[in-house]
Amino acid sequence: MKIFAVGMNYIQHNKELDGALYKPEHPVIFTKADSALLKDHKPFFIPDWSEQVDYETEVVVRICRLGKSIPERFAHRYYDAVTVGIDFTARDLQREARAKGLPWEICKGFDGSAVIGDWVEKEKFLDVQALHFHLDIQSAEDRAAGRSGRTVQEGCTSDMLYRVDELIAYISQFFTLKTGDLLFTGTPVGVGPVHIDDHLTGWLEERKVLEFNCK
Repeated sequence: MKIFAVGMNYIQHNKELDGALYKPEHPVIFTKADSALLKDHKPFFIPDWSEQVDYETEVVVRICRLGKSIPERFAHRYYDAVTVGIDFTARDLQREARAKGLPWEICKGFDGSAVIGDWVEKEKFLDVQALHFHLDIQSAEDRAAGRSGRTVQEGCTSDMLYRVDELIAYISQFFTLKTGDLLFTGTPVGVGPVHIDDHLTGWLEERKVLEFNCK
């Protein structure tokens, strides 16, 4: 199983990171180790080697068949389900890596950094490129005060700079896609840090598909 992820795929997030609205010339693709996968609502353990670990809420698609050099017009045949996931990022390490032109593997691909929720068959939705999704976080202070979680990030796949089918066609030029591979499709504006005892819930349209605690 391979985990692919897309950087800088929402224009307002690009401004959030770099202070400018822009579209990359090509999709920005990186990978995560298979040990990054965290599923079944298991807790996320914030690593002690980073001073700031940020959530990045994303729609994730599941590859369902073998494919290489897939034409964009056929790409929709190669994934069968979607969910909400979190691309956890050690932001302090990423800033250092970007400044020095170094790879992102440590800040993006560490253990537990690719969280996924429950899968929903894509046929349940009219259009994968019109999905609304959001992340709620309830802190320990919120629970103590009897407050519910607050929405910290939300987006719609219609705002992607590179659509799902474009991404699959592009990635498959370089990598053979296999059944069970995952594609994190990019995060919208609104990323931020997580803290110990935060409770995260992710929503895909009206469905709660993601729920776990930070420890």
